[in-house]
Amino acid sequence: MAKGGFRGGSLGGGGQQNMLRQAQKLQEEMMRRQAELETATYTAKSGGGAVTATVSGKREIVSLTISPDVADPEDTEMLADLVTAAVNEALRAAEAAASEDMSKLTGGLNLGGLGL
Repeated sequence: MAKGGFRGGSLGGGGQQNMLRQAQKLQEEMMRRQAELETATYTAKSGGGAVTATVSGKREIVSLTISPDVADPEDTEMLADLVTAAVNEALRAAEAAASEDMSKLTGGLNLGGLGL
């Protein structure tokens, strides 16, 4: 090896420290944004507004409104389909918002292994 070689065995000295600090800041910001997303609500409608579902960012149903016009005891299957459609659309909206927010934060990096 040439005289002088690597000093201290580290590459870039404080570079590793700086990278760790940046990673910690990113993690803190991600946790803060995740908490904000969990308190947000997302609403979707189906059947031309006959059924409205609102879910939280925690993917829990907050409210479900059903128009009396679609509450036909002879056709509960249609009502179930409308409820399912509204809830699923609201859940997709919550997921899309979370994904978009995290993508902005990470600059599009795929950090799937970090529990995102």
